[in-house]
Amino acid sequence: MDQGQGSRAVWSWVFYDWANSVFATSVMVGFFPVFFKQYWAQNLGVTESTFWLGMVSSLSALLMVFAAPLIGLLSDAAGRKRRLLAVFAGVGVLTSSGLFLVAQGQWSLALLLYGLGLVGFSGANIVYDALLPEVVGRRDLERVSALGYALGYLGGGLLLAVNVAMVLSPDRFGLENATEAVRWVFLLVGLWWATFTLPVLLWVRDDVPATTVTARVAWSELHRTWRELRALPNAFTFLIAYWFYIDGVDTVARMAVDYGLAIGLDSGDLLRALLLTQFVGFPSAIAFGQLAERWGNRRTIELAILVFILVVFWAWRMQTATEFYVLAVVIGMVLGGIQSLSRALFARLIPAGQSGRFFGLYNMLGKFAVVLGPLLVGGMAVVTGSSRVGILAVSVLFLCGAILLSRVNVSEGECQAARL
Repeated sequence: MDQGQGSRAVWSWVFYDWANSVFATSVMVGFFPVFFKQYWAQNLGVTESTFWLGMVSSLSALLMVFAAPLIGLLSDAAGRKRRLLAVFAGVGVLTSSGLFLVAQGQWSLALLLYGLGLVGFSGANIVYDALLPEVVGRRDLERVSALGYALGYLGGGLLLAVNVAMVLSPDRFGLENATEAVRWVFLLVGLWWATFTLPVLLWVRDDVPATTVTARVAWSELHRTWRELRALPNAFTFLIAYWFYIDGVDTVARMAVDYGLAIGLDSGDLLRALLLTQFVGFPSAIAFGQLAERWGNRRTIELAILVFILVVFWAWRMQTATEFYVLAVVIGMVLGGIQSLSRALFARLIPAGQSGRFFGLYNMLGKFAVVLGPLLVGGMAVVTGSSRVGILAVSVLFLCGAILLSRVNVSEGECQAARL
């Protein structure tokens, strides 16, 4: 197990990040918030559309809060991680493609498909994360995890570049207007996601024999996992820290374009800035993996959290598109790093051979965090009438995460995991 499954399996695993990141970039962060406000929900007010977008993001995350531990547990017990990955990725592919068919003004249908797409995206990621310790040895966890995020940024950025070009110059692609171009964006995302998911389904194997799991056994095992986690105090403390700071990270990523629109920035500038973030993120994710080898994983994550705190305070006072471009570069430098190193650090703090059920809890807390963040931004925007107040409140999440993370002893945590 510590030797991993070989280079073909490793490359197949990292290419799933290349596959599904197009949903995060072109749908979740990029075109859906813009198209929702300007096409599907054009008759809703700015703050009302922000509220509904945040509500659906939160509800889909809340669903995954309850589902994540069971998905992780089932992926371990049944030995069918690839099959579960295919099911959830399939949901994401179909719903993303389905947005192509949603007519103007059908904002509730658009939100339904978007919410289901978030569930598919998140569910597949639970299984994908749990495959990491099976595919690669512990020595290479940071490097391979960072490589996955780096390829995700590159793949997501490449398709986003094509999509932005289509929307800004639809006539060059034989399209009637920008509206038709955006509809094609959602269909292209589904096709890309489906195509590049095939390698991980074909060439990454499941090392756990298939078994039958009843609902009673599943809940019993879930309770046992919680008890074992409490016996791993460093892993437990890290998860709580992760719950706070990843909430801030996901909120900044998911609501950035919506926030920019709310304070009056042009949608074209916002999409170009998002594209810039992707290509900055590609080398930066790899660099963060190398930096973690020199500084240590925890210290490198703390550096990323500090940068995010500065970003939030800058965004609070931001006035121009130029500032948004600068912030996009800064975010791109740390976004992939904090995500990939968090995944690798948790893999070090849990027992070998039990990745599915522990990563189920990891993703559960990550998705529960996303319940709070968008509601915080959207709710504060409605209550105060200012989107700036909501984005400023996100800094509290980063501060709490940093304080808790400082209490994690990685070396001690690895020894605790080895004894279980």
